[in-house]
Amino acid sequence: MDRQRPSNARARKIRRIAIGAVAIILIAGVTFGFSRLRPAAPTVDRATIWPDEVKRGAMLREVRGLGTLVPEEIRWIPAQTDSRVDRILIRPGAVVKPETVILELSDLQLQRDALDAEYQLKASQADYANLRVQVNSELMNQKAAAAAVRSEYEQAKIQHEVDDKLFQQGIGSDVTARLSKVKEEQLFIRAQLEDERTQIAAESSKARLEAQLARVEQQKALYQLRRGQVAALHVRAGINGVLQLVSVEVGQRVTPGGNLARVADPKRLKAEIKIAETQAKDVVIGQKAAIDTRNGVVKGHISRIDPSVLNGTVSVDVALEGALPQGARPDLSVDGTIELENLKDVLYVGRPVRGQPETTIRLFKLSDDGSEAVRVNVKLGRSSVNAVEILEGLRAGDKVILSDMSAWDAFDRIRLR
Repeated sequence: MDRQRPSNARARKIRRIAIGAVAIILIAGVTFGFSRLRPAAPTVDRATIWPDEVKRGAMLREVRGLGTLVPEEIRWIPAQTDSRVDRILIRPGAVVKPETVILELSDLQLQRDALDAEYQLKASQADYANLRVQVNSELMNQKAAAAAVRSEYEQAKIQHEVDDKLFQQGIGSDVTARLSKVKEEQLFIRAQLEDERTQIAAESSKARLEAQLARVEQQKALYQLRRGQVAALHVRAGINGVLQLVSVEVGQRVTPGGNLARVADPKRLKAEIKIAETQAKDVVIGQKAAIDTRNGVVKGHISRIDPSVLNGTVSVDVALEGALPQGARPDLSVDGTIELENLKDVLYVGRPVRGQPETTIRLFKLSDDGSEAVRVNVKLGRSSVNAVEILEGLRAGDKVILSDMSAWDAFDRIRLR
């Protein structure tokens, strides 16, 4: 006989609920586990990186800049008058001496002015000679007149003495003695006046001659100026050196002050280096420098620092010491390195591609076995051309990657192969 089984629907429902709960817990656990996993480290070819080891010791701080060799003595030759270029006798590159003629100019009006100045000088000199004869004659006449009065006074003085003596002896009259005395006194006054007149005439003659002489000197200066301007129509080098530039052409009109040519001494050169404004703050006059001419290195020292900044750089002049290498010439491109200071017992490493001094950057530090690299924070200090001081984040012996790792900015760890 069939029996009715008891219903198990409740048990199946409970089992399904338990299985679902377990599945949900497993899924949540797996999801959480995956969320806690780090992204897989990318693999980087070891040949593409540039590693360096952190060291402790002395670090020479240097800055570098590009520049050119320029002459210490450069002479620009200006035009002195409004003139025309007739001939160009030599071209740039020629060796010149002070009297070497570079250009010939022409100015007809200047030549006429020079001729007029010459004749005016001769006329003023003739006037001076004529005036000198005239004043000497006038002065001699005045001296003669003064001498005549002085002679009359002496005669009147003697006559008065005779008349007075005769009167004292009772031979002569009192009137005669008194008249001779009056005449003596009058002639004495006249003699004094003539002496004063002679002195005034001498001073007047001197003043007139000096005035005329000043006019002669004025005409002489004008004539010398005109003659110098005429001579300047033959443009000369003025110094020993090499003609670098002729800035005019035949037939061209030039105005006073316009540059005609440039001459420089190629044996006396200096280096003009451009230093980045951010690095120029530590450059001072007297620091040692080395100039690379691509055909040799020349030692030198800082002689001048430009006070202004142009296009983000500061111009620094380096006075060269010793003989220049073969091929050194003006406008030659050079590479200059300036020694700033020698730091003692500091932690340093090669300069990273993207590292700036006095900043904190993130570098990849290699593991002990060199199989991977982990990013660390590094605080940088003072920098040089090829090295930078380490303040925090690394120790001596650590190896870091200095090359550009911007392609892996999203990763804190990389593998090396």
